Amino acid sequence: MVGSAIVRELERQGYHNIVTRTHKELDLINQSEVDRFFEEERPEYVFLAAAKVGGIEANQSALADFMYDNMMLEMNVIHAAWKTGVKKLEFLGSSCIYPRLAPQPMPESCLLTSSLEPTNEAYALAKISGLKYCEYLNRQYGTDYISVMPTNLYGPNDNYHPEHSHVLPALIRRFHEAKANGIDEVTCWGDGSPLREFLYVDDLANLCVFLMNNYSGNETVNAGTGKELTIKALTELVAKVIGYEGRILWDTSRPNGTPRKLLDVSKAKGLGWTYRTELEDGIRLAYQDFLNNPMRAER
Repeated sequence: MVGSAIVRELERQGYHNIVTRTHKELDLINQSEVDRFFEEERPEYVFLAAAKVGGIEANQSALADFMYDNMMLEMNVIHAAWKTGVKKLEFLGSSCIYPRLAPQPMPESCLLTSSLEPTNEAYALAKISGLKYCEYLNRQYGTDYISVMPTNLYGPNDNYHPEHSHVLPALIRRFHEAKANGIDEVTCWGDGSPLREFLYVDDLANLCVFLMNNYSGNETVNAGTGKELTIKALTELVAKVIGYEGRILWDTSRPNGTPRKLLDVSKAKGLGWTYRTELEDGIRLAYQDFLNNPMRAER
């Protein structure tokens, strides 16, 4: 989802000498394959958007896989970039790197100040390692490697898997299928109280290109809207966009996850960037993408 959005944004801005690889074409967990790719292609600028991602269920059921896969792929790419003299690299992390009970909104400076949210700790530890490796290369070797920490993302090419997707795409699929099948009630996880922030993926891509051209520094940059809503309000909004009119129930035996995860986006604003897509508009665009690509629901 993120990689394809960055390619769209680069092309929109007039960049055409773009090199990409799918997972089938290049296994980033395989160090020799990654080294060979960098030796052959010699890219000048690298956006590292690849990751093994998923929601609470996926993270909880595959803790070791989430840590190993993400640690390996990011270390392989960053290290190969350094060895081949890449001019600049941008590493994409996640807002889950911040402490579970971080000050709200969460500034970049709160990293590693207290314990992480247990439901996605393995993924967070891998992402923290990636951004710290970029920082350490800058400090030791004078590289120009930066990192950006997005809030919850959604949009074209999202993952709508019934068990392994994030909350917003999961709700799109669930309400769509309930409406299509005439189901009069939908049950959601938790109690609906957690607060979440959502950023349309094309807005993130715009920030990524902006930072590649305008920012250098060891501290990461938060990517978000600075706005939040409860999961309950989100479910009602998704149901509204899809046109589902049945009841919404809550399974309180399921985990809520982090109580609140609002990013402090003053740093990005200070650099001259702000988001463009409001949540309801973005959900409509995401749902249209879902409808236009039936295979999305198979992943």
